[in-house]
Amino acid sequence: MLEAESSDQNGDWFMAQKVAVIGLGSMGYGIASSVRRAGHQTHGFDVNAARVAEFVAEGGAAGDLAEIAIDLDAVVVVVLNAAQTEDVLFGAEGVVPKMKPGSVVLACATVPPEVARDLAARALANGVHYLDGPISGGAAKAAMGQLSVMASGSTATFAAARPVLDAMAETVFELGETAGAGSAMKAVNQMLAGVHIAAMAEALTFGMTQGISPDEFVDVISKCAGTSWMLENRAPHIVAGDYTPHSAVNIWLKDLGIVLDIAKADSFSAPITAAALQQFVAAAGQGFGGEDDAAVAKVYARNAGIALPSVDRRAGRK
Repeated sequence: MLEAESSDQNGDWFMAQKVAVIGLGSMGYGIASSVRRAGHQTHGFDVNAARVAEFVAEGGAAGDLAEIAIDLDAVVVVVLNAAQTEDVLFGAEGVVPKMKPGSVVLACATVPPEVARDLAARALANGVHYLDGPISGGAAKAAMGQLSVMASGSTATFAAARPVLDAMAETVFELGETAGAGSAMKAVNQMLAGVHIAAMAEALTFGMTQGISPDEFVDVISKCAGTSWMLENRAPHIVAGDYTPHSAVNIWLKDLGIVLDIAKADSFSAPITAAALQQFVAAAGQGFGGEDDAAVAKVYARNAGIALPSVDRRAGRK
């Protein structure tokens, strides 16, 4: 089947591809929207039928995945974890065996490097390229097509993935020709990101015990050496008392768990990461697992006997 010519936002002509984005959460929906805006025929799939309907209403292509798989040039998998990624690709309704030779999978979930290597080998056995491509940047950058992708794969894999990468990412780090290198770098990123969120929550609530309000904390520290991207992005959620989950507490139980599993396998001691993980575990244990990851601050606030800005008016909590 021939691909149709299309033009991008700069008016340059290119061959439009047929793309499926599987997983329409906050990141996946933004990726699907960015790929669609770039001129590619984009299908969105999710267990939440309402999200699929919303995407189709905004211009996404409709269709059954099993029926369109043979025509796809690329499949972007933006699900929660390794198990879901494997199921999407090779489960009972797995898409890889249905895809045409030379097509490509862009796998964006945080998974252990050895899982990425295994999935890449299985895809290659089906004649399908596999780009180990974890992402960073958050929902806002996903919606703008400005993600960072920590990617590894063969030269041919990058070539096959390039049209979609150009649509969804501002920066693509090419980290080698073997799957697993991208996932290893994502583990490093998640180690820092998780620690930074927990440290932000600890510092903000410590400041409150010293008479520093959360909004003062953000105004001052965001302009001082103690800042971080996570502080500047997450601390305002605490100030607003808004824990709508852009990235949930439960994500960090998974991601920091992966980091520590990798560290353990290599006999690497990571005590700061372990301490951060325990704070997220505590937050989940106190019922905040589905809330925004800034809700880890509630653990510190409860222990210190201090009240954060209004937490959840809908539930009547303060």
